[in-house]
Amino acid sequence: MNGSARAVRAALFALLLLLGGSTPLLGAEEGENVVFSPLGWVFRWINAGILFGALGYVIWKKGRAAFRQRAETISGAIADSARMQSTAEGRLREVEGKLARLAEETARLRAEAQREAAAEAERIRTLARAEAGKIERAPEAEIEAAERAARMELRAMAARLAVARAESLIRQRLTPELHADIFRSFVSDLGRTVN
Repeated sequence: MNGSARAVRAALFALLLLLGGSTPLLGAEEGENVVFSPLGWVFRWINAGILFGALGYVIWKKGRAAFRQRAETISGAIADSARMQSTAEGRLREVEGKLARLAEETARLRAEAQREAAAEAERIRTLARAEAGKIERAPEAEIEAAERAARMELRAMAARLAVARAESLIRQRLTPELHADIFRSFVSDLGRTVN
């Protein structure tokens, strides 16, 4: 039970005591003769003073504790709020710093990406030029290869024609006597090389 509820209970108790002290006056019937002597009035005032004093003391004692507890609760809440506010401000500064660094990092990454894109574009252009040069040289190389093949074919054809022409000339000039002389010469050369 908190202090404010106790203070309220103490106040109600004091009020009941006050009403209890004045019960004889309230309970008097109309026809009864109540004596209001000066000494009676003095005791009534003393009784009321004691009741109000006791009531004031109870309210002061209990209320002071309740108010002190409430003040401590409020002070604690204010201190917690101040700590939370300073923590939140620290986090805010940290986030603002990160945002500032994020903008710088974004600008740096953007510049780096542009440099990389420019380098990649230049590399692709260089490769494209090299490929275009290869494509331009390819027909020339094919023509040179075709020329070499044609020359070789021409030489082979010329050699075949020369051999055929030489054979035909030899057949025309080779008589059976010349053939027999060549054969004898070959056999005698063969005999000498064997020995």
